Amino acid sequence: MQESNTSNRKKDHIELCLSENVSFKTKTNGFENYEFEHYAITEVEFNKIDLSTRFLKKKINYPFLISCMTGGTEEAKSINEKLATVAKEFQIPIGVGSQRQALEDKQYHSTYRVVRKNAGNVPILGNIGAAQVAKSKKIIDEIRLLIDLVEADGMVIHVNPLQELLQTEGEPDFKGLIKNIEKICSKIKTPIIVKEVGSGISKRSAKRLLEAGVQGIDVSGAGGTSWAAVELMRSNKEDNYFQEWGLPTSYCVRKVKELKKDFDFTLISSGGISNGVDIAKSIALGADLSASARIILQEVMKNDVNGVVELIQSWFSTVKRIMYLTGCKDIQTFKKVGLIRKEELY
Repeated sequence: MQESNTSNRKKDHIELCLSENVSFKTKTNGFENYEFEHYAITEVEFNKIDLSTRFLKKKINYPFLISCMTGGTEEAKSINEKLATVAKEFQIPIGVGSQRQALEDKQYHSTYRVVRKNAGNVPILGNIGAAQVAKSKKIIDEIRLLIDLVEADGMVIHVNPLQELLQTEGEPDFKGLIKNIEKICSKIKTPIIVKEVGSGISKRSAKRLLEAGVQGIDVSGAGGTSWAAVELMRSNKEDNYFQEWGLPTSYCVRKVKELKKDFDFTLISSGGISNGVDIAKSIALGADLSASARIILQEVMKNDVNGVVELIQSWFSTVKRIMYLTGCKDIQTFKKVGLIRKEELY
């Protein structure tokens, strides 16, 4: 049955992300190529630094999103419960994994509902794939169902052409995608965010999406999880070229930010974000929020909720120190600080 295939595929994805090296081998997110300008005469009061910002009309304590991960399997329920608890503790947004399985039957609806139940009032993002959006004949009704299922503040459409191309059961036909996105954005009041899954969103792609009415871009660039590697492992194949395909996260953030001159949208930096320095550089390059997935998943499986809490606390301790050393008292000031390319230093 189709629904069991979807559920089994999700199980495979979780297991491989936990047990195998599915990172890019040679390509990085690119943040190592930038440095902050040290501000030696800072007068910022360290203990008064404000890390809060706003996302989807709600105040959040950190500019950070627990990114879309899982749902639609029995294992996902426990994972989502724990991650939702973390989101509530920090008052930060959380995304659910693809809700495709929820459109197929109601068997695992509880794995998605548990997020709002445990996350309180934090912003929650629903999630559906581009392939499903492109071919749906009743897309408005389906999107409304998925939004209601998780009581979502925003809806993510994930675009993953490379993953679909390499996946044994893949559906790489996206014809009609932009037309249906335009329809969704015109008829659904809930903000629509489009994210990649690790190959990056270019300025050209982002511009077309924003013209279609999208209110958020999550670049999800290269440098973290390679979903090409995941699918190649699932099918016992190798392809060193396509495993490394994609635009580095820092490049995507820098280029897509240029569109803020003409469009009002939220820019999210994800793709290989695994420490506070990457988060800080993301914000300084122009992102409104940063996001992580696989490292969070690994931590919650290894050290439960407390491990994730300590990890995020350590990341934002680093961000706070960087803000102090660059003379920034809040996130809005920090977004204007800019970065120095390393070649300028020598």
